[in-house]
Amino acid sequence: MNPRKRRIPLLLAGLAVVTAASAGCATGDQNGQATRSAAERQAEIAAKSRQVMPFDLERTMHRFTKTGTGGEQTVTAEDPADAQQVTLIRRHLSEEVKRFGGGDFGDPASIHGGEMPGLRELAAGHDRIDVRYADSPAGAQITYTTSDASLIKALHAWFDAQVSDHGRHAEHG
Repeated sequence: MNPRKRRIPLLLAGLAVVTAASAGCATGDQNGQATRSAAERQAEIAAKSRQVMPFDLERTMHRFTKTGTGGEQTVTAEDPADAQQVTLIRRHLSEEVKRFGGGDFGDPASIHGGEMPGLRELAAGHDRIDVRYADSPAGAQITYTTSDASLIKALHAWFDAQVSDHGRHAEHG
């Protein structure tokens, strides 16, 4: 057999091994870095949240439920008998409804950053979103309703970003 012909399969096999090893290392690094970055981001968001939200993140849960016409944001006290947290949640969310209805998304921007997915679109289109407050068991709920498909998409992106940023303090409903 021609020595040249033998080298090509060996080179290809060696290249495959090196590529696989490199991909494994890069994936491990990327995943490790992504995990660290997510944890760091969530710690940063928790610290900023304490400056904006009067209730205790460790004693409450944010729930974001997407709907065909927008979505529902619910915040509840982990302990339904925790009257202080329930009162703080209700007060804060009722104030946010007024702000959001007027296009003021300054509180989420101060926590998550002005480039938060969906935020710019929601502020610009606020007059096409019906934003309503309601007490819920152990907390409160904000319902966002619109017939504008681009705003529904923006609400869903905004919900996803909040769930990601708040980590264990938030979930999809």
